[in-house]
Amino acid sequence: MSHAAAAALGAIAGATIFIGLPVGRIRGLSRLVQGSLNAIATGVLVFLLWDILSHASAPVETALAALRRGDRSFAALVAIFGAGLGLGLLLLVYFNGRVFGRAKQAPPAPPKTLAMMIATGLGLHNLSEGLAIGQSAATGAVAFAVVLVIGFALHNITEGFGIAAPLALDTTMPSWGFLLTAGLIGGGPTFVGTVVGYAFTSPYIYVLFLALAAGALLYVINEMFHIGRRVNSPAAMAWGLLFGFLLAYGTELFLTYIAA
Repeated sequence: MSHAAAAALGAIAGATIFIGLPVGRIRGLSRLVQGSLNAIATGVLVFLLWDILSHASAPVETALAALRRGDRSFAALVAIFGAGLGLGLLLLVYFNGRVFGRAKQAPPAPPKTLAMMIATGLGLHNLSEGLAIGQSAATGAVAFAVVLVIGFALHNITEGFGIAAPLALDTTMPSWGFLLTAGLIGGGPTFVGTVVGYAFTSPYIYVLFLALAAGALLYVINEMFHIGRRVNSPAAMAWGLLFGFLLAYGTELFLTYIAA
């Protein structure tokens, strides 16, 4: 597969994030529906956090097993994992605190800010997915690369919904330009990662971007829970979380099945 063809596949996988974004422009929803959308989106993000951490820790665990054979990459990988996780989380904490002057008990971030935070975290995640697509295409595993594109494209639909859900709670309807920007931040890195992954691959870069994404999502999920407690009953929040998590997990199982 040529570099251009691989890049086109990466673009397709990233573009599906736009499918879920128009949810952010829906208005006139009841408080129950708004709360349900938030809870489902939070469930999707919780799954993505678990999925990201699982993939990020895999190279670290492999390096740990190889440590007995003299492989010295473990220390560097675990340091990158910890630094990336901390950086992804704390950068958002201090940036949001400085820009918005938010105190400990202040309200959650404004919906548009939260949506952009989600898009940024997912963009880092999708960059690593693009690296996987590019690497598979470069090594001649064309069929596997196509399978990855299908699976990541399905995942990105749910990720687009995750970005848009906080916007449904905003009193001001987001412009199409705002949604386009959020989609490019969240989905565009899939294309960039594919282009880079086709040229070269590095487990250190892979772990770094996944850890950064996980740290960012830790912050965002906390914000989503803050909103959820204000607009949902505990039971409604729990049902929405469960549905969102299982929805994203079902997509992951489908990807695993067609890749087998």
